[in-house]
Amino acid sequence: MPNKLAVTGANAVAHAMRQINPDVVAAYPITPQTPIVQYYADFVANGIVDTVMVPVESEHSAMSAVVGSAAAGARTMTATAANGLALMTEIVYIAASYRLPIVMPIVNRALSGPINIHCDHSDAMLVRDSGWLQFFSEDHQEAYDLTIIATKIAENDDVLLPAMVNLDGFITSHGVDIFEMLDDEVVRDFVGQWEPKYPLLNTEKPVTLGSLDLFDYYYEHHRQQEIGMEKAYELLPGVFEEFEKISGRKYDFLDKYKTDDADYVMVVLNSTASTAKYVVDELREAGHKVGLLKPWVFTPFPKKEILAALEGKKAVVVLDRAMSFGKEAPLYSLVKSALYKAEDKPKMGSFIYGLGGRDTTPTMLHEAFEAAMNDELDEDTQKYLGLRE
Repeated sequence: MPNKLAVTGANAVAHAMRQINPDVVAAYPITPQTPIVQYYADFVANGIVDTVMVPVESEHSAMSAVVGSAAAGARTMTATAANGLALMTEIVYIAASYRLPIVMPIVNRALSGPINIHCDHSDAMLVRDSGWLQFFSEDHQEAYDLTIIATKIAENDDVLLPAMVNLDGFITSHGVDIFEMLDDEVVRDFVGQWEPKYPLLNTEKPVTLGSLDLFDYYYEHHRQQEIGMEKAYELLPGVFEEFEKISGRKYDFLDKYKTDDADYVMVVLNSTASTAKYVVDELREAGHKVGLLKPWVFTPFPKKEILAALEGKKAVVVLDRAMSFGKEAPLYSLVKSALYKAEDKPKMGSFIYGLGGRDTTPTMLHEAFEAAMNDELDEDTQKYLGLRE
């Protein structure tokens, strides 16, 4: 039977990893990710899992170690945040190009500089084009569930891509909340036994990894990665449906909160969606038809689903907890692109919020909705919530 636990989000993710029971975890500590691998190291030390835990000297080494482990045929996981992710980015790209289904929780934190240890999504956006699947979680339950779901889809023979599960630093990772944990056997049956398709150590069927790949086949290999992404997009609904059967919890590409009859919709990632739902409820009580759209899946980006959810609305406000300097904000740019073919296109507005862990209050989200309802949006003007004048 499912168990309800009141723990930190980091602990919830560590429990998902424990139930998946990877063969190898290699990691380096970095705030605010450290508790995930700390909790997991306790499971290893207490003999609860049979994982080989590899402490390394840097995040670059951590990703290098998990690439070697996964290439050898081991089910492999790691975790990191912010500057640690930046340090391992060279190998993050390699992990995807080698088609290694590594699963890595990312505890979202602002990138330096100036140095900052609090939440924004600049780290996730740094690697958005690296070839990894990317999931975003609003709370402890979603971080736990999506870690399990990510493992299932990443290891599919038609996908074979690494996956990141994003959870907000300190807000989710260190906050205590209740989540429902499935039975260990249920999770293990769901993810199944990992049987690598092209293990490096299978001498009967030798493979080459790490070769020089110039203009002869580099192009084709990247096209193969995109085919893997296309298969992930095709197969994810079935994985979500299968997970719903074992958990009772329904996932999709998008979490649509009161959007069906909404005239004005806010799009936002991760924990801020909880605040946004509160604001939606307040505005609904005041007679305003508003709603919230929260992507659970960021890569592969669900363009068709975004178009279907937002076409015909009066206005859409997109909130980004990251900046693309000199360009449109990352989530806004993708949502705007998804609406390119809309016959009845809503007005759009881009809002930056919460950088470096800046508090995001209901008042700020009211401000974004009010700009939409008062016809004050300009799709080419980036606005800032909670910015000091």
